[in-house]
Amino acid sequence: MFDIGFLELLFIGVVGLLVLGPERLPKAARTTGMWVGRIKRTVSGMQREINAQLEAEELRQKLNEQQKKLDEGINRVKRDVERSVETPADQGDRRAGATPKEHAEASPEHRLDDALGRVRRQADDADSDAHEDASSR
Repeated sequence: MFDIGFLELLFIGVVGLLVLGPERLPKAARTTGMWVGRIKRTVSGMQREINAQLEAEELRQKLNEQQKKLDEGINRVKRDVERSVETPADQGDRRAGATPKEHAEASPEHRLDDALGRVRRQADDADSDAHEDASSR
Protein backbone atom coordinates (compact mmCIF):
# COMPACT_ATOMS: atom_id res chain seq x y z
CA MET A 1 0.00 0.00 0.00
CA PHE A 2 2.42 2.67 1.18
CA ASP A 3 6.13 2.35 0.58
CA ILE A 4 7.22 2.91 4.17
CA GLY A 5 10.51 1.38 5.30
CA PHE A 6 11.82 0.53 8.75
CA LEU A 7 13.55 3.90 9.26
CA GLU A 8 10.31 5.80 8.50
CA LEU A 9 8.38 3.65 10.99
CA LEU A 10 11.08 4.19 13.64
CA PHE A 11 10.95 7.96 13.04
CA ILE A 12 7.12 8.00 13.34
CA GLY A 13 7.36 5.97 16.57
CA VAL A 14 9.92 8.35 18.13
CA VAL A 15 7.85 11.43 17.18
CA GLY A 16 4.68 9.75 18.53
CA LEU A 17 6.50 8.91 21.80
CA LEU A 18 7.69 12.50 22.22
CA VAL A 19 4.28 14.05 21.37
CA LEU A 20 1.94 11.62 23.16
CA GLY A 21 4.16 10.32 25.90
CA PRO A 22 4.63 6.72 27.07
CA GLU A 23 1.17 6.51 28.71
CA ARG A 24 -0.97 7.48 25.71
CA LEU A 25 1.15 6.02 22.88
CA PRO A 26 -0.03 2.35 23.22
CA LYS A 27 -3.69 3.43 23.28
CA ALA A 28 -3.17 5.69 20.23
CA ALA A 29 -1.40 2.87 18.37
CA ARG A 30 -4.30 0.47 19.08
CA THR A 31 -6.87 3.04 17.96
CA THR A 32 -4.90 3.78 14.80
CA GLY A 33 -4.53 0.07 14.05
CA MET A 34 -8.26 -0.48 14.62
CA TRP A 35 -9.20 2.31 12.18
CA VAL A 36 -6.71 1.14 9.57
CA GLY A 37 -8.14 -2.39 9.85
CA ARG A 38 -11.71 -1.12 9.45
CA ILE A 39 -10.74 0.93 6.42
CA LYS A 40 -8.97 -2.07 4.84
CA ARG A 41 -11.98 -4.34 5.47
CA THR A 42 -14.36 -1.75 4.03
CA VAL A 43 -12.25 -1.25 0.92
CA SER A 44 -11.84 -5.00 0.36
CA GLY A 45 -15.60 -5.50 0.83
CA MET A 46 -16.31 -2.81 -1.75
CA GLN A 47 -13.83 -4.39 -4.15
CA ARG A 48 -15.51 -7.79 -3.72
CA GLU A 49 -18.95 -6.27 -4.38
CA ILE A 50 -17.71 -4.41 -7.46
CA ASN A 51 -16.07 -7.57 -8.82
CA ALA A 52 -19.24 -9.57 -8.15
CA GLN A 53 -21.34 -6.95 -9.98
CA LEU A 54 -18.94 -6.93 -12.93
CA GLU A 55 -19.01 -10.72 -13.15
CA ALA A 56 -22.81 -10.70 -12.93
CA GLU A 57 -23.00 -8.13 -15.72
CA GLU A 58 -20.65 -10.19 -17.88
CA LEU A 59 -22.83 -13.25 -17.28
CA ARG A 60 -25.96 -11.26 -18.19
CA GLN A 61 -24.34 -10.14 -21.44
CA LYS A 62 -23.27 -13.70 -22.27
CA LEU A 63 -26.76 -14.98 -21.49
CA ASN A 64 -28.32 -12.30 -23.68
CA GLU A 65 -25.96 -13.20 -26.53
CA GLN A 66 -26.77 -16.90 -26.16
CA GLN A 67 -30.49 -16.11 -25.99
CA LYS A 68 -30.24 -14.09 -29.21
CA LYS A 69 -28.35 -16.92 -30.93
CA LEU A 70 -30.93 -19.44 -29.70
CA ASP A 71 -33.82 -17.25 -30.88
CA GLU A 72 -32.18 -16.83 -34.28
CA GLY A 73 -31.67 -20.58 -34.55
CA ILE A 74 -35.26 -21.29 -33.56
CA ASN A 75 -36.55 -18.74 -36.05
CA ARG A 76 -34.35 -20.21 -38.78
CA VAL A 77 -35.57 -23.75 -38.05
CA LYS A 78 -39.16 -22.50 -37.91
CA ARG A 79 -38.79 -20.85 -41.33
CA ASP A 80 -37.18 -23.99 -42.75
CA VAL A 81 -39.98 -26.18 -41.41
CA GLU A 82 -42.63 -23.82 -42.75
CA ARG A 83 -40.91 -23.80 -46.15
CA SER A 84 -40.66 -27.59 -46.20
CA VAL A 85 -44.30 -27.95 -45.17
CA GLU A 86 -45.40 -25.71 -48.00
CA THR A 87 -45.63 -28.13 -50.95
CA PRO A 88 -46.85 -27.65 -54.52
CA ALA A 89 -50.22 -29.13 -53.49
CA ASP A 90 -50.40 -26.50 -50.75
CA GLN A 91 -49.69 -23.81 -53.29
CA GLY A 92 -52.40 -25.34 -55.50
CA ASP A 93 -54.84 -25.04 -52.59
CA ARG A 94 -54.00 -21.38 -52.41
CA ARG A 95 -54.69 -20.96 -56.12
CA ALA A 96 -57.91 -22.93 -55.84
CA GLY A 97 -59.51 -20.35 -53.61
CA ALA A 98 -57.68 -20.04 -50.31
CA THR A 99 -56.05 -16.65 -50.05
CA PRO A 100 -52.58 -16.34 -48.53
CA LYS A 101 -54.13 -14.41 -45.65
CA GLU A 102 -56.58 -17.23 -44.90
CA HIS A 103 -53.76 -19.74 -45.11
CA ALA A 104 -51.59 -17.66 -42.76
CA GLU A 105 -54.45 -17.35 -40.26
CA ALA A 106 -54.69 -21.13 -39.89
CA SER A 107 -53.38 -22.29 -36.55
CA PRO A 108 -49.93 -23.90 -36.47
CA GLU A 109 -51.51 -27.16 -35.25
CA HIS A 110 -53.92 -27.18 -38.21
CA ARG A 111 -51.11 -26.48 -40.66
CA LEU A 112 -48.99 -29.21 -39.10
CA ASP A 113 -51.88 -31.69 -39.30
CA ASP A 114 -52.39 -30.78 -42.96
CA ALA A 115 -48.69 -31.24 -43.69
CA LEU A 116 -48.60 -34.62 -41.90
CA GLY A 117 -51.65 -35.75 -43.85
CA ARG A 118 -50.02 -34.76 -47.15
CA VAL A 119 -46.80 -36.57 -46.23
CA ARG A 120 -48.73 -39.71 -45.28
CA ARG A 121 -50.68 -39.61 -48.55
CA GLN A 122 -47.45 -39.18 -50.50
CA ALA A 123 -45.91 -42.11 -48.63
CA ASP A 124 -49.01 -44.25 -49.30
CA ASP A 125 -48.89 -43.28 -52.97
CA ALA A 126 -45.20 -44.18 -53.14
CA ASP A 127 -45.90 -47.54 -51.46
CA SER A 128 -48.76 -48.34 -53.83
CA ASP A 129 -46.56 -47.40 -56.83
CA ALA A 130 -43.83 -49.68 -55.54
CA HIS A 131 -46.32 -52.55 -55.09
CA GLU A 132 -47.70 -52.02 -58.61
CA ASP A 133 -44.20 -52.10 -60.07
CA ALA A 134 -43.39 -55.27 -58.15
CA SER A 135 -46.61 -56.99 -59.23
CA SER A 136 -46.14 -56.05 -62.90
CA ARG A 137 -42.80 -57.84 -63.03
